[in-house]
Amino acid sequence: MQPFPLHNSHKQALEPSTITSRSQGYYQGKMANAAKFSLLGQILLITLCSLSLFSNAFTSQQYSDALEKSILFFEGQRSGALPPNQRMKWRGNSGLSDGSSYHVNLVGGYYDAGDNVKFGLPMAFTTTLLAWSVIEFGESMQNQIENAKAAIRWSTDYLLKAATATPGTLYVQVGDPNLDHKCWERPEDMDTPRNVYKVSSQNPGSDVAAETAAALAAASIVFKDSDPSYSSKLLHTAMQVFDFADKYRGSYSDSLSSAVCPFYCSYSGYQDELLWGASWIHRASQNGSYLAYIQSNGHTMGADDDDYSFSWDDKRAGTKILLSKAFLEKHVEEFQLFKAHSDNYMCSLIPGTSRFQAQYTPGGLLYKASESNLQYVTSTSFLLLTYAKYLSSNGGMVTCGGSTVTAESLISQAKKQVDYILGDNPAKMSYMVGFGNRYPQHVHHRGSSVPSIRTHPNRISCNDGFQYLYSSSPNPNVLVGAILGGPDNKDNFADDRNNYQQSEPATYINAPFVGAVAFFSAKD
Repeated sequence: MQPFPLHNSHKQALEPSTITSRSQGYYQGKMANAAKFSLLGQILLITLCSLSLFSNAFTSQQYSDALEKSILFFEGQRSGALPPNQRMKWRGNSGLSDGSSYHVNLVGGYYDAGDNVKFGLPMAFTTTLLAWSVIEFGESMQNQIENAKAAIRWSTDYLLKAATATPGTLYVQVGDPNLDHKCWERPEDMDTPRNVYKVSSQNPGSDVAAETAAALAAASIVFKDSDPSYSSKLLHTAMQVFDFADKYRGSYSDSLSSAVCPFYCSYSGYQDELLWGASWIHRASQNGSYLAYIQSNGHTMGADDDDYSFSWDDKRAGTKILLSKAFLEKHVEEFQLFKAHSDNYMCSLIPGTSRFQAQYTPGGLLYKASESNLQYVTSTSFLLLTYAKYLSSNGGMVTCGGSTVTAESLISQAKKQVDYILGDNPAKMSYMVGFGNRYPQHVHHRGSSVPSIRTHPNRISCNDGFQYLYSSSPNPNVLVGAILGGPDNKDNFADDRNNYQQSEPATYINAPFVGAVAFFSAKD
């Protein structure tokens, strides 16, 4: 989320029309000499051309590789003292005194994107989606399940500190984003103010608090069998944080203003997070009081709305998918509403249905926004697969007016999006760094773009780092697994470090992709 001015770039990817015209010329030139070939030879030629130009199907092994890398990315975002088994070796310790000037320990957690700030709202959402990925598709993660759990725990350890350090307080951010964004320095060299921001009964933040509660509750499910004591602590803390969020209602954007806006303003308000948080605690605890809360408050917290976006800011679509499970499995009649709204959301994504309204690029990519569009692609793909799973387990279908859509259709739509990100797109470029033969080299990320402390142990100051931001050289440190903001609405992508809208990674882009790619890694 970097407010840097854009610069014109000459590194645009080829337009789809350019690729098509070149392939047509190649094809026509070959057909001019068709008399030299047998009919079988002509057919073979056409087939080979088609395969080379348009086919980029991935094997289960390739999806497994993408899964491993999508989780590895989180090691590049770690703040705090790195463990001995750290695999992203070019990173070092950072933020070791976070919170100390406020007499609290806030060491750890994740940097959200390409900067050095720890923003609580996107970090908590990232954690919820990582946990949900493991809950739904952990059985498909095989040898990556422990790495996925480690990625979750790195965040929940921090969120527990933030939630329990001071009674009646939730610490929601470390770092002044306005000052941080005036520097270009690796996290190991940070010398910008590490201001600490919190919400309290006097300065409420129901949105960030309820999302934190959701993250802790979802993670408690992940660790329930492997570490029941930790799981219990997570769930207990989730309940406390949720009570705080519900009792002292208000948006953290109003309480913290310029510290969080325009970076992570809660544009959707806090009602959606309260319903989302209650839904996760109900799923984790099966406590009837949370079911009663959902039933009593749902109508005023977005349950009646058809919403077509799911992100760190707006949780309504995800909440309905989550709650639809109870109706599909247990036929809780009060939750039939959530099934109906989930159907509407799915119908909006599937071309040809009466309720279709999504926008896709010429290359087939879901398009929602000019900045960090792939966050919507990964979150939507995850919801498509999760809802397909719920439907398949219970013999359900999606109702779109007078027509129906099968779970297989939802899976197919998700696969198109996942494959596009991995390289099956007009530019033939993977938007996951380190995956495939061609991927972005100029990632808008401080640690990745500045020489590492391993190769350049001397400090690189705030202003001295800008030479690396503006350099035309590839990033010296490969941020393996990072999914970037992605191409525009015409499938064009500028591999330009200054174009943060397209070239910046973020934890909340990767988190739902972990679940989606895990699903496909288990398919033959």
